[in-house]
Amino acid sequence: MDTRFSAAIHALILISASDCPMTSEQIAESVGTNASYIRKLTCLLKKGGVLYSRQGIGGFKLRIPPEELTLYEIYRAISEMDEVRMFDLHQNPNDRCVVGRHIRPALAEEFREIERQAERALKGKTLANCIEKLQAEIGRNGDLNRSMNGTE
Repeated sequence: MDTRFSAAIHALILISASDCPMTSEQIAESVGTNASYIRKLTCLLKKGGVLYSRQGIGGFKLRIPPEELTLYEIYRAISEMDEVRMFDLHQNPNDRCVVGRHIRPALAEEFREIERQAERALKGKTLANCIEKLQAEIGRNGDLNRSMNGTE
């Protein structure tokens, strides 16, 4: 996975903290990317049931409250998979080599166990957990919602 996961979490925090629907241009400015990249991400998040938008009204809203939206659901939505797949095995090991002949079965179960552990960890964390950590990072003098909505 590339940086889509962190960009998606960044976008979802922005969307959840804003009083009005946020556009891809507004999100892109904060994420530090272009709006077309954000549109691709939000399309995956909409398809995955995480976001919704209304025809004729610009911007996105969360379909699931931050307290209920797990990082696993976000990961699945942007990776378009039914399960976590962090590792893949190279496709063409040389069967004439003893390592090449046995590497895929030797690593397959190891990788799958690591992925199961990651899946459990992602299911145990929510977008609200990320918001709380961000709020702590902002500090006691700042408030994410007030900052987002221009009241701070």
